[in-house]
Amino acid sequence: MAQLTANGVKIEYEDHGDPSNPAVLLVMGLAAQLTFWPPAFIEHLVGLGYRVIAFDNRDVGLSEKLHAKTALKPQYMAIASLLGLKRLAPYTLRDMAADTVGVLDALNIDRAHLVGVSMGGMISQIVAADHPHRVKSFTAWMSSTNNPKLPKADPKITQAVFNARVGARTRDELIDRTTDLWGLIGTRNGGHDLQALRERVAASIERCNYPAGIRRQIAAIIATGDLRQWTRKITAPTLVLHGSTDPLVPVQAGHDIAANIEGARLEILDGMGHDLPPNHMPRITDLIAEHVRAVEENAASEKAA
Repeated sequence: MAQLTANGVKIEYEDHGDPSNPAVLLVMGLAAQLTFWPPAFIEHLVGLGYRVIAFDNRDVGLSEKLHAKTALKPQYMAIASLLGLKRLAPYTLRDMAADTVGVLDALNIDRAHLVGVSMGGMISQIVAADHPHRVKSFTAWMSSTNNPKLPKADPKITQAVFNARVGARTRDELIDRTTDLWGLIGTRNGGHDLQALRERVAASIERCNYPAGIRRQIAAIIATGDLRQWTRKITAPTLVLHGSTDPLVPVQAGHDIAANIEGARLEILDGMGHDLPPNHMPRITDLIAEHVRAVEENAASEKAA
């Protein structure tokens, strides 16, 4: 692992594959670290001849923590946003989009294939809209436009997300609560080994446990609001992936992204929730690899012509 400076923020990243190969930039979701990307997924893309970069967003993992900035509790932030007081958020998804572009700048990458999961897909919509010349293709994975008319998650699930890492008294309690959260929002019969999942959660917590950063990321999502002003501007070839039974970001959100991007391809994965389930990963990996390859081949044909 290594660090770079993007948009004035120190960012922890991993760079896999030959630097001369086409780049695939992976943008992770709320509270999730770069270690959440399945190694086999990255290895497969590298094996197909791509350079794959993953990074920790600001305020999570080993990237810079904005300790001096505070955010309201999510419930209060939502009320403030409804009242038009969005500036109460320490930063927005536009700032995180600038971080993402900054990663490309720091690594001297002119253009990349962008793959964003959940909040990472929201960040990526802004990147693809505001920096079209930097994005070869876009994959939105279990993400949303933040359209206020979309169905919401059950309040019990939202509350569990907000509180998963807040107030735990012991390390074991924190591991239990985080593992339980994945059981709540994840794919039923998704192929997870429960003991391996628990060990993965424990390793993630040991690498970084920073609830204040999660609160600031939630505030950024709320303050940014409806993303369709950006989504509708996206011209990059787009693949939208969403689970049919996603309890955190209902499947209608995936439909809404595809409906707002001309020519977007929508793939609904039957029975998938809000996670990266082993049983679905081969199909997801193939879909993303096919999408990226088709864009590369089309670009090569146009250049040859």
